[in-house]
Amino acid sequence: MAVKAFTIFVLEDDEWYNKLLSHTISLNPDYQVKSFFSATEFFKNIHEKPDVVTLDYRLPDNTGEDVLEKIKQQSPDTEVIIISEQDNIETALNLLKNGAYDYIVKEKNIKDRLLAIINNVQKNIKLKSRIIVLEKELQKKHDFSQSIIGSSTAMQNVSALIEKALGINITVTITGETGTGKEVVAKTIHYNSNRKHKPFVAVNVAAIPADLIESELFGHEKGAFTGALARRIGKFEEANGGTLFLDEIGEMELTVQAKLLRVLQEKEITRIGSNVCVKTDCRIIVATHRNLKEEVKSGRFREDLYFRLYGLIIELPPLRERGKDVLILAKYFMDVFCKENQLTPKTLSDEAQRKLMSYHFPGNVRELKSTLELAIVMCNADTILAENINLSSSDVISENFSEDMTLKEYELRIIKNYLKKYDDNMKLVAQKLDIGLSTLYRILKEDSENH
Repeated sequence: MAVKAFTIFVLEDDEWYNKLLSHTISLNPDYQVKSFFSATEFFKNIHEKPDVVTLDYRLPDNTGEDVLEKIKQQSPDTEVIIISEQDNIETALNLLKNGAYDYIVKEKNIKDRLLAIINNVQKNIKLKSRIIVLEKELQKKHDFSQSIIGSSTAMQNVSALIEKALGINITVTITGETGTGKEVVAKTIHYNSNRKHKPFVAVNVAAIPADLIESELFGHEKGAFTGALARRIGKFEEANGGTLFLDEIGEMELTVQAKLLRVLQEKEITRIGSNVCVKTDCRIIVATHRNLKEEVKSGRFREDLYFRLYGLIIELPPLRERGKDVLILAKYFMDVFCKENQLTPKTLSDEAQRKLMSYHFPGNVRELKSTLELAIVMCNADTILAENINLSSSDVISENFSEDMTLKEYELRIIKNYLKKYDDNMKLVAQKLDIGLSTLYRILKEDSENH
């Protein structure tokens, strides 16, 4: 399909000045220029939807204000550059307020300024087009058929709950083990809702130090604290009109929980160092691998915030409870990886399938994806064999998880096993387990206090 030329209409009744503008603009071979001497003649061609119009403020058959208004009604995406003999600030401000892109005065340096403005318009149009393409790609990527993969009863229930979340602005809490796809579900809700054209902003609470989380969420003013060299917009303002996804909400400190509760109730934030309240309008989706009800009982999570967040609960099942979804997901991940890396499609041998189906997958969907990508790299044919699939923690599972223990006891055993494996490197263990370093310290501290 041919690419539409960048079209500029010159509307100027003075014949000499019309030719000057048209010639100046047409010096760029990428621009297609058409000139008009009256508003009547111009509006007969407005159906061509020009990218830019240079508009003479004083026309014999119409006023600049009226022509601007009609252009914006009939071709709202067309940018209008007003060209006038008057250097009147009030007039310029009114025209800009009513939709003009810029206002320039007929003077000696008009050529350079006009070309610079048109160049900026072209860049902005290209940027908008790119954003639209990216939005469509994101919507396609997070379409149900592309993101909520699986035929198990558990995943059918998840899909049904997501459907319910799309048409209403209810707070959503997504629960499930690490690696089950909580952020994928959050994005699916956002990009299939009426907020899809606004930002999706994700914040991993566990990954942000406690002394920085407030600034991250609510923003700060210049000089609010040491190191605040400029004003910073927080995530609530960044997500305005869209969705704010607070991942691992259970790791949030109690003092910040209190401030978050107030923001959710009042629907306004106050940047650190400011007394001005800023209204916010963003949908809240939270996620956690913890049982928030138990966290409330233990005093680690505020009860009032728990009930404020208590909206639609979507519980993601661990991969080990999803049956043959393992193989459905395996095929999907293999196809995507091969396509992205321009490889021939791969299949799983019967033994490889049995190996995957018998594995516990403590890392859930995330672990399955990584395992298969490595298997594709390691195999030398179009069929992935059992020996190509590296499930290094399978022995650990069978040896260390045969006893009847509570979930907290299993959690602690996993941590101690990883600490031993990685020579007590706390930071590395936190990365491997995909949890916050503060969370790791807290679990170990609680264990030491109980013994």
